[in-house]
Amino acid sequence: MTYDTLTTPFQGRPVHPRVLSIAGSDPSGGAGIQADIKAISAHGGYAMTVITALTAQNTQGVRSVHIPPVDFLMQQLEALSEDIAIDSVKIGMLANAEVIRAVGDWLEETRPAVVVLDPVMVASSGDSLISGEAREALLELLAHTHLVTPNLPELAVLVSEPEARTWEEALHQGKILAAARNVQVLVKGGHLASDVCPDALIAPDGSLVEFTAARVDTANTHGTGCTLSAAVATLQAQTGEWSASVGRAKAWLTQALQASGELNVGQGRGPLNHFHALWATAAPQGGEFSASLWAEISGQRAAIFELDFIKELLAGTLPREHFGYYLVQDALYLGAYSRVLAHASALAPTEEEQRFWAQGAQNCLAVELELHKVWLAKNPHKHLMGPVTKHYVDHLAAAAFSGSYGEVVAAVLPCYWLYAEVGRVLHAQFVAAEKEIFDGVGTVALDAVGSGREGAHPYGEWLATYADEEFAEATRTAVEIADAAARRGSERERQRMRAAFAHSAQFEVDFFDAPRLHADSTPHRVARD
Repeated sequence: MTYDTLTTPFQGRPVHPRVLSIAGSDPSGGAGIQADIKAISAHGGYAMTVITALTAQNTQGVRSVHIPPVDFLMQQLEALSEDIAIDSVKIGMLANAEVIRAVGDWLEETRPAVVVLDPVMVASSGDSLISGEAREALLELLAHTHLVTPNLPELAVLVSEPEARTWEEALHQGKILAAARNVQVLVKGGHLASDVCPDALIAPDGSLVEFTAARVDTANTHGTGCTLSAAVATLQAQTGEWSASVGRAKAWLTQALQASGELNVGQGRGPLNHFHALWATAAPQGGEFSASLWAEISGQRAAIFELDFIKELLAGTLPREHFGYYLVQDALYLGAYSRVLAHASALAPTEEEQRFWAQGAQNCLAVELELHKVWLAKNPHKHLMGPVTKHYVDHLAAAAFSGSYGEVVAAVLPCYWLYAEVGRVLHAQFVAAEKEIFDGVGTVALDAVGSGREGAHPYGEWLATYADEEFAEATRTAVEIADAAARRGSERERQRMRAAFAHSAQFEVDFFDAPRLHADSTPHRVARD
């Protein structure tokens, strides 16, 4: 389930509901008000808070609880309701009967459309968070509640029965509470010993909807009840359908549990990763995006150096027909590539980037094409644009004229980056081989490279041009521009950039391999663009 599906409201309902959490504070950030704020925000809600208690706790347990004066609690509630329309209320820790009744009085007066009560009596660490005398007041509060979400120990307290040991016993207790108090009950089976974690939404008439997920093997369960109830309260304001809200919240909670290990917080029961879906889409910093692109095309990078064209070019055994075909296709490609770079210049958000792409377009036409003219005179080979070249050019044109600036940058980047990488590796190997020959330690294998004398290697002069520091610097700039575009763009745009980059990278592989497949076809005159 994606973050988009979690935040899509039903028609006519708020996209960003204003959700009030009335609960205690957890300084460790995993439960209480802090967890509620995270859960509400993760689902697109605007979180507000009224603090009922201050706790001294961490992931290992609760040490003490301080309860502010009830009149100050009421001032907080009244200040909010007098100014802000509240779409939903989530209630957590209410430490004593006086506090519970004060909240009940406020609910009776304001009558919020959604009220979800998480009856926090026992923390996940096993600590008691509510006095026995508050139980009756809490039951009375259910008259102002739409959904109550007890765990099994809390459910047992509310129905005055021993804690359920089976799912059937838990459902029975849930039906008792729902019927007796005319409230929907979310029975949670997290405390049961099983491979699955069942929950059930029970209506006052005894009907129920069950939700089951595989149990997540983690000790990071601090604040699960707070988190789930806050998520349901937020989603209910968006969907208006309890079963849909609970189902979505449970799916999201499962993912938050699965990702909890990334946080490494505390030595006891750690917190959930409330923002697992959001952090995955956060704008990459520095060179993170380009580094991930480079890693994702490791297969294409390796494939290039396994091609016959590359091996034979270095060895000097590449047929001239194949080299000529490559030069012609490269010249035709650069003509189209220059137009794409010019379009990138027109889209660029800064003058510096505009100048960079414009200079790149000029270099394609003036410098690179002139170089190819010289080599084509030595290696005559006339062809129309080949199929690989055409497909590559069509891909670039589609990115340039229907995609975003980031997509254009990503699409043109492999032509810089992979070409520079091929040039770096081939030039280094060629120079090393020549040096070894000059040192008088040549081998039979190196004899295939050449004797080191001028003209001995048919492509030695071409390989020497690969060591172009200006092009290497241009490549570094293009990579930096791609990272900047990724930081500015949305996650959806970054995904499109990844796709454009990957397609271009594969076309680079295919482009080097095209002479083997198409050079021996019947030659034609060179096509004019």
